[in-house]
Amino acid sequence: MDGTSTQVPGWHAPGHYDHRGYPLPTKSTRARLGRRLIQLYVGLVLYGASSALLVESGLGLEPWGVLHQGLAELTGLTIGVVSIFVGAAVLLLWIPLRQRPGLGTVSNVFVVGLAMDATLDLVPVPRSLAVRVLVLVAGILLNGVATGLYIAARFGPGPRDGLMTGLHRRTGRSIRLMRTAIEIAVVATGFALGGTVGVGTVLYALSIGPLAQLFLRAFLRVFDVPSASGGSTVVAEGQPRKAILRP
Repeated sequence: MDGTSTQVPGWHAPGHYDHRGYPLPTKSTRARLGRRLIQLYVGLVLYGASSALLVESGLGLEPWGVLHQGLAELTGLTIGVVSIFVGAAVLLLWIPLRQRPGLGTVSNVFVVGLAMDATLDLVPVPRSLAVRVLVLVAGILLNGVATGLYIAARFGPGPRDGLMTGLHRRTGRSIRLMRTAIEIAVVATGFALGGTVGVGTVLYALSIGPLAQLFLRAFLRVFDVPSASGGSTVVAEGQPRKAILRP
């Protein structure tokens, strides 16, 4: 120390340090961390619930959901358990891509799948087409809310989006191209295995980007989240307005 000290935002006044010389967190810092953790896990649970609603509608799933459903048909496992296995496998692909997972990344693998299976057990399958359409729309809207919540918590992207951004960095190809190529591949594979592709798949693809961006901005405003330094975990580098990260 040179005899002068400065206040570090969000921490105790100078002089309040631990044995290693690091400043101690204030109550406001701990409260903010607690709020972010709640926000993360509420977002992930709602994401799993929204995916389950798409399954219940029977009108088409999101791209990765098509793959999960196809693998579930093939293996006899629940779609939530398949989602966990696929998420873990995708996370392993981060190693050669030199991606660094966060708490949100690892939590995403397990929480979404568990919430999905729980919702499928609790929500009855709708019979009439009108109700199925309402369930589909509710699922897509809830997915947008969930995406905004968990991304605004800023604990890292989901494993599938980390794969997309990692390929973008390693190949130099655009994020949009990487996302399109990955999602076409998973939809085609899932459909071949028995996954449901339909009007819901198209509606999801067209609406989830604008919905997620809308709710993300709203939650960032509500929770007054500051800009990240040295790159944001909210959106991928190079396409800050277009590359919404999803589980």
